[in-house]
Amino acid sequence: MTVLEQAAAAVLPAGSVNCDIHHPNPTMKELMPFMDDVWRDLIAARGITQLDSIAYPGNAPLSCRPDWRDPAGGLSATPERLAAEALDRLGARLGILNNLCGVHMLYDSYMAVAVTRALNDWTRVEWLDRHDSLRASIVPPLQDIDAAVAEVDRCAADSRFVQVLLPSAAHQPYGHRGYWPLYRAAARHGLPIGIHAGSAYHHPVTSLGWPNTMIEDYAAQSQIMQTQLASLVSEGVFAEFPSLKVVLIESGVSWLPAFLWRFGKFWKGLRFETPWVDRSPSEIVRDHVRLTTQPFDLPDDPGVLPRLLDQIGSDEMLLFSSDYPHWQFDGDAVLPSGLDPALVRRIAVDNPLATYPRLTEKHS
Repeated sequence: MTVLEQAAAAVLPAGSVNCDIHHPNPTMKELMPFMDDVWRDLIAARGITQLDSIAYPGNAPLSCRPDWRDPAGGLSATPERLAAEALDRLGARLGILNNLCGVHMLYDSYMAVAVTRALNDWTRVEWLDRHDSLRASIVPPLQDIDAAVAEVDRCAADSRFVQVLLPSAAHQPYGHRGYWPLYRAAARHGLPIGIHAGSAYHHPVTSLGWPNTMIEDYAAQSQIMQTQLASLVSEGVFAEFPSLKVVLIESGVSWLPAFLWRFGKFWKGLRFETPWVDRSPSEIVRDHVRLTTQPFDLPDDPGVLPRLLDQIGSDEMLLFSSDYPHWQFDGDAVLPSGLDPALVRRIAVDNPLATYPRLTEKHS
């Protein structure tokens, strides 16, 4: 056993899955080999070099941990380097790549379809084909739901794509029926819907308007997640798609118990509006919703997490993640010290495998 493997052995149990890893956003030059000539010519003519949103400014400390930056101060990870830092160092066996390319910001729906198709193919060829421990999420073009369904169907033929990835704030609350064909496609292929912190930035990131600072934007993500969760439950998505799982990624975890108490209380008085919600929201959420562990917004006290899970009423809802390369923790302190090993195994192994059935499939 190498020194790295010895260090990792103390962090996670064997067979662990890192459910949120970010490979670098590709440049348009990197995507062009996966595009038709008409889009290569058009993108070159428009001078578009990269689709980065303002969610993770390159020089912001949160965007990349200092020891994960390259000599130029950025993130130029290769599959081998990414796997060494986000998997091997922690003792994880598999990792799920979630790319945060700003394709959802595009107003040109035709270009969005071309870019998402190229993005998914680039991820497959440059990342999945180059490391056996990597899996990935499908990025659909939300600007065109029919095209989004077609892209899910196309990518789902490769079992290494294990999830459909959406930004937490797109164009409408995700319970709206316009999104239902996408959920139908995901359910048909056994793919969870991952809702990741981020935005298409077509609307303000807070309910009162645009903030002035990054911390306001980032902290508001939990409020956006609450809005999406209320929409999915209230609009009857889980009643229509009983096998569907939704994973809230990089949203924190501490807000959930209070939200469920409040949501459940008002459902009791207003459920005549939503007769299809035939049981309490907390029951529905426990059955259908999962959350990744980073950013771990709880005190560094091993007694807090079991109490939170008791308040939620389930130890099946948390999925281990490191949120690489975002600076959410120092060293290898990716989970609070002193947790019951059985709980760590549940979070890092059992829950991910139950949520992502494709992780147990062998890719040929």
